[in-house]
Amino acid sequence: MTVALMWEARAAEGRGAELLAWVRTQRPARAPLRRETFTAPADRVLVITWWPAGAEGDPLPEPPQELLHRPVHRWRFTRVPD
Repeated sequence: MTVALMWEARAAEGRGAELLAWVRTQRPARAPLRRETFTAPADRVLVITWWPAGAEGDPLPEPPQELLHRPVHRWRFTRVPD
């Protein structure tokens, strides 16, 4: 079984590039099986990491508050067979 962790943050106005740069420097203590980073309108940054069940970690810590428009959102999903 695989667990996907989604981490999404909206940058403070005009700080999207800084938030993305900060995200790119962050690495969890244990490496996930896979990691992908996305951007979206309104200076949103999304990171999805995949972990073996039971070994998942927190993909990213809290960014500096001055980079954020609102608190970070986090979701945990468990893969189901197709």
